[in-house]
Amino acid sequence: MTTDSTLIKVINLEKHFAGGKVKALDGISTEMRKGEVVVVIGPSGSGKSTFLRCLNLLEVPTGGSILFENEDLTDRNVDINRHRQKMGMVFQHFNLFPHMTILRNMTIAPIKLQGKSPEEAEKYAMTLLERVGLGHRAGAYPSQLSGGQKQRVAIVRALCMKPEVMLFDEPTSALDPEMVGEVLDVMKSLARESMTMVVVTHEMGFAREVSDRVLFMDEGIIYEEGTPEQIFNNSQRIRTKEFLSKVL
Repeated sequence: MTTDSTLIKVINLEKHFAGGKVKALDGISTEMRKGEVVVVIGPSGSGKSTFLRCLNLLEVPTGGSILFENEDLTDRNVDINRHRQKMGMVFQHFNLFPHMTILRNMTIAPIKLQGKSPEEAEKYAMTLLERVGLGHRAGAYPSQLSGGQKQRVAIVRALCMKPEVMLFDEPTSALDPEMVGEVLDVMKSLARESMTMVVVTHEMGFAREVSDRVLFMDEGIIYEEGTPEQIFNNSQRIRTKEFLSKVL
């Protein structure tokens, strides 16, 4: 059972590949509270992205439970598509439809999945585009935008569904360095507005500045978790210290 403030509760989550020979996730338990920013860090291959993708069943767990608003998403009887509408997802690569304008990219899901009128969907989409400084590009196509602009569109596209939580899978890793800041600024503004966020990232400055809680993952488990102060300045595990010494 989750508490009133708990949005997602993960219980003994496992994900195995190659017939059980590879344990990408090896019994993870944690929770995310409403309005909390949780940042997941760790070396490549530690299970971070698999963990994030399991939260909305883009990866189907091998074992364990994921409670979202008190419903177990791993229950076969749960309408997972209904819950996914409440969980915005932003990937490394922007996944925009190349043959649609930016505005159409943003409004297609609210119209088709939530029954919004085109007028209502477009009005809200334009509000979000203006907010991230891209209102003037509503009629453009993805190929006409920079990487940073595409990722900002990908973020506000997810926000068009008015989600309860935003999941970010290394949203800046495919960007040129000069474009990273503009995307992180959008994410910081969401954090200031108390959007619940789970962020897998290599951007340690963002993790230190914005997160409420940091999870350090390695070998498919959460080795250590705590506040940014605890993890970055007073980590208790040798493996955490070794990782941070290489990336800071």
